[in-house]
Amino acid sequence: MVVTNACAPDPRVLRHAVWMQQAGYQVTVHAFDRSENHPMSENHHGVRIMRYRIGKVAYGGTISTYRGIRRFQRTVIRTLTNDPPMLVYCHDADTLRIGCALKSNCGIPFVFDMHDLQHTWVLYEAPQSRIRAVVSGQMKQRMLSRAAQSEAIITSSQQVNDESHRGFVEWLAHHGLESVAVENRPMPPFGHTKTPPTDRWTVGYIGRVRDIKAFELLVQAVKTLPPLHRPKIRVAGDGTAAARVRTMLLDEVEAGTLEAEVSGAFTQADLPEVLGEIDVMYAMYSPLRGNILQGALPVKMFDAAARGVPSVVNDGCLMGDVALKEGAGTTATWGDAEAVGKALFKMKNEVASLAATGEREQQRWLTAMQTVLAGLQ
Repeated sequence: MVVTNACAPDPRVLRHAVWMQQAGYQVTVHAFDRSENHPMSENHHGVRIMRYRIGKVAYGGTISTYRGIRRFQRTVIRTLTNDPPMLVYCHDADTLRIGCALKSNCGIPFVFDMHDLQHTWVLYEAPQSRIRAVVSGQMKQRMLSRAAQSEAIITSSQQVNDESHRGFVEWLAHHGLESVAVENRPMPPFGHTKTPPTDRWTVGYIGRVRDIKAFELLVQAVKTLPPLHRPKIRVAGDGTAAARVRTMLLDEVEAGTLEAEVSGAFTQADLPEVLGEIDVMYAMYSPLRGNILQGALPVKMFDAAARGVPSVVNDGCLMGDVALKEGAGTTATWGDAEAVGKALFKMKNEVASLAATGEREQQRWLTAMQTVLAGLQ
């Protein structure tokens, strides 16, 4: 398996690696340690994580990031060419170059696991930029061309019924590619479930902190509530916007308008404890991120619902359809601070439910991989 983050952790990558191992295969995850601060080799339930250090590389859409990923791709191609595996499993579009190279040079089959629409990230900082639009279009076409060479495509969302908004399965089908959805749902057991708060309550954002606009909306939404009804804001996670979000929230705390607590990166083992601190999960994202309107499903919504914590998510897209259908939370309109505040307050005493868990997703994954694995025998 190949992924361009440090896999420290990447729950979807590790979950699918363990499933592959349980199917009877040895698995090595080739990961890109961009910050160079993780162990170079690690064992995760029998799965080896091999981290590459080829110079520090920031996350984002810069030229230096692109060059760093290219160095990582070339290094992994050399490594796997020297010691060819039976199968290359590509996580996300920026690893497809590796899968195609190994297939072309060594005849090794590859699988494409598409977590999101990576080409849309280029447009995020400047959606009106013609240059970025051209680059995004080139990335999209390159991804579709390479994906067509894979043995199977697995992705993370599909519409819940004919009337719902489309997911990534439908997006790929629109471009002539067949795929199977395996959602990012947690595996049981889940431990304690939420009990409604008796007095003070907390709204949390648990995960990658990359979208400053989402946190600006959260602050505005909480401030629309009467001071005695305002929740504490709990943010846990690292990411490109983490420092700015921390400064913004601590400024509000100093001004006396909000109560907030901010912490950095956490491990998967820490997740139950962090989720136990919150009463409502905030899982709203700027629609400028193309993933949102095209069918992204936030992992935090599923993780929270597994422990009874409801989420507030964007309306007008698939995540809203899923939240309402399963009782995992409610929706609000992006940019409407008052509506978001009311939705958060409405969820304060609610206990969420999760219609299906990772056990269903494992069966979907096995079905999608059946033909591929049969070809390895």
